[in-house]
Amino acid sequence: MPQDITIKITDRKGVEHKVLAPTDMNLNVMELIRMYELAEEGTIGVCGGMAMCASCQCYVLNDVLKTERNEDEEAMLSDAYHVKPNSRLGCQIAISDDIDGLELEIASEQ
Repeated sequence: MPQDITIKITDRKGVEHKVLAPTDMNLNVMELIRMYELAEEGTIGVCGGMAMCASCQCYVLNDVLKTERNEDEEAMLSDAYHVKPNSRLGCQIAISDDIDGLELEIASEQ
C-alpha cells in the first residue's frame, strides 16, 4: 500500500524542513524540493531533471541513501561548483520507501 515517507531538507538559508514525500507518484528529490518551494523558483531543476545542469545538487547528510552516483551524475558533478564527497543530484534520487528518513542540504546555486 502506498505511503508517505519523511525527508529532512535544509534549504539554502539553513532552515530545516521535514517534508512528507509520496512514494506512489514516481517523484524524485528535485521535484519534491520544487513541490514544497524550498528553493527560489528558477534556481533548481533548470534542466527538468535530466542530470544536465547540477542546479539540484544536494549534500546527503546521513547514511539512508544506498544508491551510488550513476554515470551521468558523475559527469555532471565533475563540472559543477561546490561539489563535496556527499554530493548528489536531487533529480537522480527517486522517492521510495528505501529513503525514509533521508537528510539532505540543498547546495548553493551554481
